[in-house]
Amino acid sequence: MEPTVLICEDDPELRRLLVRGLGVEGFIAEAVGTGAALLARFAEQPRAANAIVVDIGLPDADGRDVCQALRARGVSVPVLFLTARDAVVDRVSGFRAGGDDYVAKPFALVEVAERLRALLRRVGHDDAVHGDGIRLDPTTHAAHSGDARIALTPTEFRLLGALLREPGTVVRRQTLIDAAWPHGAMVHDNTLDAYAARLRRKLRVLPGAPTIVTVRGVGYHTA
Repeated sequence: MEPTVLICEDDPELRRLLVRGLGVEGFIAEAVGTGAALLARFAEQPRAANAIVVDIGLPDADGRDVCQALRARGVSVPVLFLTARDAVVDRVSGFRAGGDDYVAKPFALVEVAERLRALLRRVGHDDAVHGDGIRLDPTTHAAHSGDARIALTPTEFRLLGALLREPGTVVRRQTLIDAAWPHGAMVHDNTLDAYAARLRRKLRVLPGAPTIVTVRGVGYHTA
């Protein structure tokens, strides 16, 4: 069966090119123009695609934050970033946000197709969605549970996303720092602890929200 690829790209011409070109390459390609639309598609159809292609420079959100939100919801399908930003710091931040591969613009369509095939070979076509939990909205940097909502700073959003990607698993302090702060930033231990404490207080107002548990000297996990 042909694998389905969901493309999130705001440029209409490039969106059409990707849909048409990947179709010729043997994929079932569909496209949306915003991060919000991509999240809505997976909310409606947990198995909406076998792989995702996301432009980092979306009009309503950073594509890396959209990826964080998908990972926090348990969406584990491969994510390939498309972007005009090709600096090492941008590539590193994309991987830390949960991305699997990275193609810089301008790109050759055949390379995008081959990278997608390589990702799909690595994971298989039946990658699933695991559970729901808190919903992260990268367009507003907010977390939702039921009808309740809390606003988060960008750093809190990324910190929570890193914890929710691995529910119940201890996430090491350096991993959390790498996920929440820019590459190369000097972050003191007490800064991470302060953000974790603030995030813990905010989560108390969300029904059914997990608790952030400190594992002294190691990191944090959700419970």
